[in-house]
Amino acid sequence: MSEGKAKARVVQPGGWLGLLGGGQLGRMFCHAAQSMGYRVAVLDPIADCPAGAVADLHIRAGYDDEAGLAQLAERCAAVTTEFENVPAASLEKLALRCQVSPAAGAVAIAQDRIAEKGYIASIGVPVAPYAEIRAEADIAAAPASLYPGILKAARLGYDGKGQARVESAEQARAAFASFGNVPCVLEARLPLEFEISVVVARGFDGEVVTYPVSENVHRDGILAISTVPSPRASEDIVRRARAAALQVAAGLEYCGVLCVEFFVLPGDRLIVNEIAPRPHNSGHYSIDACVTSQFEQQVRVLAGQPLGSSDALAASVMLNILGDIWFQAGEQAAEPAWGRALQASTAKLHLYGKTEARRGRKMGHVTCLGADRAQAERSAAQVAAALGIAYP
Repeated sequence: MSEGKAKARVVQPGGWLGLLGGGQLGRMFCHAAQSMGYRVAVLDPIADCPAGAVADLHIRAGYDDEAGLAQLAERCAAVTTEFENVPAASLEKLALRCQVSPAAGAVAIAQDRIAEKGYIASIGVPVAPYAEIRAEADIAAAPASLYPGILKAARLGYDGKGQARVESAEQARAAFASFGNVPCVLEARLPLEFEISVVVARGFDGEVVTYPVSENVHRDGILAISTVPSPRASEDIVRRARAAALQVAAGLEYCGVLCVEFFVLPGDRLIVNEIAPRPHNSGHYSIDACVTSQFEQQVRVLAGQPLGSSDALAASVMLNILGDIWFQAGEQAAEPAWGRALQASTAKLHLYGKTEARRGRKMGHVTCLGADRAQAERSAAQVAAALGIAYP
């Protein structure tokens, strides 16, 4: 992509900001924008979506609905997105009428694993060995060194969906067929030691900050725990991860909030797992533990305002709350023991306003703060015991 700095249109508080997507990330964006005096219009087709419930205007329409997009562009001076699977074409249309962050080109790369891995490798940042799988013949041609591996659908996969662990070409062919023969990547499984992520905020003028590195634990493909500072990442790993994340953002000429997820391998080798062109679950700790949250940073970039400090004010452990904890006594949903959890005095509860708890569904999170990591971990253990969440 070409170099150079874009000039942002400054949207002053009191103005309208637009959002494609009505999930919990959008809800937290709304809270941050409204606290700064902005009004928010959300475009989402679901009536009771988390962001729509708190937005100043909810436009009930699909992400490619021409009338809905026109209404959003007419009302808002600038528009962002809360998830990567919105049509890039919709962002392109909006960009003809208002300021858009991130740009359609960057989102298009991040929403396609084939394009994403190709881009990251092209700028010299390591990724796992992989092969593009567009037809069954590509599986036969893939090197044996990719097994055991993971077959991942190139598009529309998140939280472990659209992925299958495969031990052989035969299993890869079966998984490919089960995905409907859609384009995929076949990626070698590597000896993972732990996972980390870096959230980057980058303005239209090239101003950039990174957040403290989070160490993440996933269960069944869904983020369970994020700890800051990372218990195992050395200063050198942190330095290299931040540098690689900045390289990814700069190469995309990215404007907005971006998360880069890394695998740490034996010998402190770092490879990029994937990127997310939006605030990220592993950055939720920043709401309570940093000077400026990732969501406020998203608002600042979109509105053409200066970035805020990303410095940590406290150590933190974030626990994801899944719908499973409503069903610990059986199939009848029962309200979790919030009062017991909040007996941990440094715990900060965030629920997303979803009307129905389901197993595996993200319902909220709790961030446990501490003067140091040990204190945050003690608080997290107390909350986890109260809610029936496995920790660590």
